Amino acid sequence: MSNSHDNTDSETRRWSFRSTKKATYTVVLLLIILITALAIGLGVGLTRRGKEVSQTSSTTPSTSTSSMTTPSLTTPSSAATSSTTLSTTAPSATAPPATSESQTANETLKWQPEVGTTWQIELLYPLNNTSYDVDIYDIDLFDNDASVVSELQRRGRKVMCYFSAGSYENWRPDADQFESSDLGNTLDGWPNERWLNISATNVRNIMLSRLDLAVANRCDGVDPDNVDGYDNDNGLGLTQDDSIDYVNFLANATHSRNMSLGLKNAGAIIPKVIDNMQWSVNEQCVAYDECDIYAAFTRAGKPVFHIEYPKGDNTNDNKPVTTAQKNAVCNNFDARNFSTVIKNMDLDNWVETC
Repeated sequence: MSNSHDNTDSETRRWSFRSTKKATYTVVLLLIILITALAIGLGVGLTRRGKEVSQTSSTTPSTSTSSMTTPSLTTPSSAATSSTTLSTTAPSATAPPATSESQTANETLKWQPEVGTTWQIELLYPLNNTSYDVDIYDIDLFDNDASVVSELQRRGRKVMCYFSAGSYENWRPDADQFESSDLGNTLDGWPNERWLNISATNVRNIMLSRLDLAVANRCDGVDPDNVDGYDNDNGLGLTQDDSIDYVNFLANATHSRNMSLGLKNAGAIIPKVIDNMQWSVNEQCVAYDECDIYAAFTRAGKPVFHIEYPKGDNTNDNKPVTTAQKNAVCNNFDARNFSTVIKNMDLDNWVETC
């Protein structure tokens, strides 16, 4: 811009030099020289000032700009670091809430056994034999403490902890916490048990305490029994909808405690709860010709832990079952992908497998 200013001043001077008086010419010439000098000095000063301002702004970071700087979204290492930090630290007051994706990711962390996983179940007494070479042990929640569970886990096994979620058992240490209004009819064949009102707040609170005990005992998952009161003479008017709501309540409470859970029997409600289950525990689907119902689990990639009692209700010994009895259990087409065991009715240590 300084060149354009010089051109304009030169044009102005040419129009001013028409005077014939030497003095006037001299005075005018001096004034023009002075004005030009001042203009050039002012221009240089402004140019230098502008450069200083420009250099200052480019070398001194703005406080507000620095506070808004974020890692580049196109740098994979930065993104991975950020993701790891968010998933392993508690959120701060300014951190964004957890996304549905992160919640879904957490869901995948729950133990999900594979179809065909081997197992042993013993509920009659505190576990006294850990020698069976299987992937999973199903043992009683109250009869076994954390040391038993830890010993099994040290041997590379997972542990399900059994408790009755739908019946009152008068010998349990928390039996006195149930109210009379919680209790229904006696279970057929089990004189010391009564059906529970699974919709009652008191019953549910007791079950939450049992889940807390399972956490204290370090159980990997739980096996809640007798959730099929709707299919029995329960004396409480229990329905399938009651069981569906209750089983999902148990599942959500179990999962929030970082344990897994399976559905015990209750074939009629499978479609309504299977998505919230990690397995099925079934008794005698071969005897009742209903294994096709429970095969919904194996089709979904979830195991069916299957028990048959060919010896009947009153024979509990260490003798093997007959070849015909074993073939009837092990060759059942609908149960071909199940994790099948043949047991005594009292669920002691004795077991045969297919």
